[in-house]
Amino acid sequence: MKFCLDTASVSEIREAAALGLLDGVTTNPSLVAKEKKDFRKLLAEICEVCDGPVSAEVVDTTCDGMVKEGRDLAKVAENIVVKIPLIKEGIKACKILRSEGIKTNVTLCFSPNQALLAAKAGASYISPFIGRLDDVSTEGMQLIRDIRTIYDNYSFPTEILVASIRHPMHVVEAAKIGADVATMPFKVFDQMLAHPLTDIGLKKFLDDWKATQGK
Repeated sequence: MKFCLDTASVSEIREAAALGLLDGVTTNPSLVAKEKKDFRKLLAEICEVCDGPVSAEVVDTTCDGMVKEGRDLAKVAENIVVKIPLIKEGIKACKILRSEGIKTNVTLCFSPNQALLAAKAGASYISPFIGRLDDVSTEGMQLIRDIRTIYDNYSFPTEILVASIRHPMHVVEAAKIGADVATMPFKVFDQMLAHPLTDIGLKKFLDDWKATQGK
């Protein structure tokens, strides 16, 4: 499974990249707004730190506007993936951009039907938001199971990028189902590595070693 960081914070991206485990970055207008930087300059900086796919979202809601924005974003760096909302105009824009060789991440997916349409439009990635489904008493992970089955049935190359991840168990469940990518906040990325028994065990080993050296 590939790991992406869902952030626009360059410092967080640098820290994750230093571990050698970061495969990409996903951003959205809300995350970018927190950084209070010029959008294109911020994207360029992120793309310098992370050489994997970096998703950058359009904000227009018309096909022509999304295509224009997408073409412009794709010029920032070779690893930019244009993030498009899963609406009618977005599906049309996805088809056009893919025909031009521009990778796309179709986002805000909440149903298997939407995922199927995005794959048929040539989306490079589909982003189902599992946490938001959980928030409204729907099992978000069932959507991942359904998409995996559909994509496998027809050999769609679209990668399933699990989004709106809230905790490490979301990552585990998505990996067990066979999702291609998990994108998560830095906090969850950090939590995946931590375990209290690891800390306790390490402390005991070090304490025993110090005791041995003192004899």
